[in-house]
Amino acid sequence: MAVLTAGRGRAAVPAAGNGRGTPLAVRRRRLFWPFVTPALACLVLFYLGPLLFGVWTSLHRWDGFTPMTWRGLGNYRALLDDPFFRTSVANTFKILIYVGVIMFVLSFALTMVLRDMSGKKFVRAVIFFPHIVNAMVFGVLAGFLFNPNGLANSVLAAIGVDDPPKWLSVDNVFTLILATMVFTTTGFYVTIIMASVDNIPLYLYEDAELAGAGSFRKFWHITLPLSWDVISVCAVLWTISSVKVFELVLVFGGSNTGSGPPVETWTSALYIYRNAFTGDSIPQFGMVCAAGITSLVLVAVFTLLLRRLMRRDPIEY
Repeated sequence: MAVLTAGRGRAAVPAAGNGRGTPLAVRRRRLFWPFVTPALACLVLFYLGPLLFGVWTSLHRWDGFTPMTWRGLGNYRALLDDPFFRTSVANTFKILIYVGVIMFVLSFALTMVLRDMSGKKFVRAVIFFPHIVNAMVFGVLAGFLFNPNGLANSVLAAIGVDDPPKWLSVDNVFTLILATMVFTTTGFYVTIIMASVDNIPLYLYEDAELAGAGSFRKFWHITLPLSWDVISVCAVLWTISSVKVFELVLVFGGSNTGSGPPVETWTSALYIYRNAFTGDSIPQFGMVCAAGITSLVLVAVFTLLLRRLMRRDPIEY
């Protein structure tokens, strides 16, 4: 409630107890919409607008040139019957689960090692480096190392292996892609988790050592609970990133034949690309948009379930 104050020789003026009536607050309110409007316009123009257009297109048959033909949910029913789409979704979930589990286990192990290591900042930078390297580099490196006459087979031949694995064959290339993703992404999440671990007070670890706790118990009872919020955010980031895996599969899968990745290695992002932009057949933008919307819904549901499963009461220290 405003309080009237009066001074000698001047009229009584209301005193803004909460600061809303001050000139600074008034100017801030006036500048709110001029500053926010450009960001909202970009959000609507580049995100919300294309999303709504994609939903609308997914209900039609459209090649990008002729008029749209209403199809309703026919595109979604066709996706369920498309073995290529089922394979791409299955591969996407394999990347999400297999790479995610291995990557977070390695991240936790490296966190336990790096926490007490001298020179941990340098080691952290070395581990993080593969994440910033372009996928094209790993594709070229894979061709150099794993082609039939590459370095890997040359080393195996030198030690007496007469029938080395066909690394880039259809049966093995997806496993190689998974291993490369573990190698390139682990350092990124180690860096994020270590940033949280560095903020944990050292006296908690000292008290645990005095109580006789080993490295694993300190990790399980101190590091993991006190960095759980950051770990849950990392899990959501990885869920979103796994759906967008594209260039690594494109480079690795096409490095053997040069004609594009085999269907056995397709992800949902690559399925959309192959059906929309390769020029091998008439574009089916209705099917492509339906695939994109389906992938978006699956990721949203999985993310919500993951957030609910990983929800815990905050721990203060």
